[in-house]
Amino acid sequence: MSTERIGIIGAGIIGLALARRIAQVRPEARVTVMEKESRVAAHQTGHNSGVVHAGLYYRPDSLKATLCRRGVGMLRDYCAERGLPYEQVGKVLVARTAEEAARLRDIERTATANGVPGVRLLGPEGLRELEPHVRGVAALHSPSTAITDYGAVAEALAADVRRAGGRVLLRTPVIGLRQDADGADVLTGDPRGERLRHRFDRVVVCAGLQGDRLVRLAGAAGDPRIVPFRGQYHELLPERRHLVRGLVYPVPDPRYPFLGVHLTRHVHGEVLAGPNAILATALEGYRARDLSVRELATTLTWPGFWRLAGRHWTTGVREMAVSVSRAAFARQARRLVPELSAADLRPAPAGVRAQALGADGNLLDDFAIAEHGRFVFVRNAPSPAATSSLAIAEHLAPLALAS
Repeated sequence: MSTERIGIIGAGIIGLALARRIAQVRPEARVTVMEKESRVAAHQTGHNSGVVHAGLYYRPDSLKATLCRRGVGMLRDYCAERGLPYEQVGKVLVARTAEEAARLRDIERTATANGVPGVRLLGPEGLRELEPHVRGVAALHSPSTAITDYGAVAEALAADVRRAGGRVLLRTPVIGLRQDADGADVLTGDPRGERLRHRFDRVVVCAGLQGDRLVRLAGAAGDPRIVPFRGQYHELLPERRHLVRGLVYPVPDPRYPFLGVHLTRHVHGEVLAGPNAILATALEGYRARDLSVRELATTLTWPGFWRLAGRHWTTGVREMAVSVSRAAFARQARRLVPELSAADLRPAPAGVRAQALGADGNLLDDFAIAEHGRFVFVRNAPSPAATSSLAIAEHLAPLALAS
């Protein structure tokens, strides 16, 4: 039997976790990870909040729920094994109204169904015991929610892949995809302008923001479409970090996959407020001035975008106002921590979320994986994908190794 050749496009945490998993279950396979950037974890993996989600919100029996719960334990064990930071700082969802308090009870039932340990409802006094500077009429506490450094996790995964004999090719952009009855070809460029042809038995595309471009190169169906949402963060000044002990979130609006401005402590000591969510004007548009006319046109000509915008334009306008005004941003954060002011915040690097949007205008609520001949596409993997990454890899490996 010939040695299997597996190609993986994208050296974010999912692509690297998959490469490691394949090396574990099929050591004789030849695994190659291709990444257009000069480092691993250059995009979503390296720009997220570092939160290890416990699985509070996700629909029971969905991929998000099952893979998040499985992934938490796998990630915790991996961090312990590799000496990586992992701190169970806990999380509170804070209700400011009776209506939000009622939603907390629904979330508690979902969390219980998902097997999240130790979740409990709190009144105002119980909330103050955990987070003295946070105010609300009720809260839901998840003591097992944790934080880590996903960039460091990705680096460790890449080292594991190389140690097992796999290749992680950086500065290797994919410019063409082809397949036939015997295999799949990935055409790549290099900094010198040379084109290389890589032959594989199967190719898994874990390209996040660039996923649609590769779907088109492979000739696969274009629905859903990735829409980039930029999330702006602000950092609390060092002398104000004491206002937040762990993770402080608002009660999420069930109409959206975004969680609203929240406060997160990081493993390196920073406390961030954010993110909000606005349309990015480039796939990798981390700054407000980043603009790709071609990429923006691709978004604006997608029927699903206008259907989404027609339903939720008022929310979009509000998010834009928060993005351009530190005072408006501070007002959002002050709903959770009344002592915060605009003077307590300074701008921090933004992130861009790759969110799949259907032609019907609905945002995909679950992870989405599709096959197209010898290609496997991860079509939607937003939060909690980093938390779930080792479990997603476990789920993807049989598809990657299918003959």
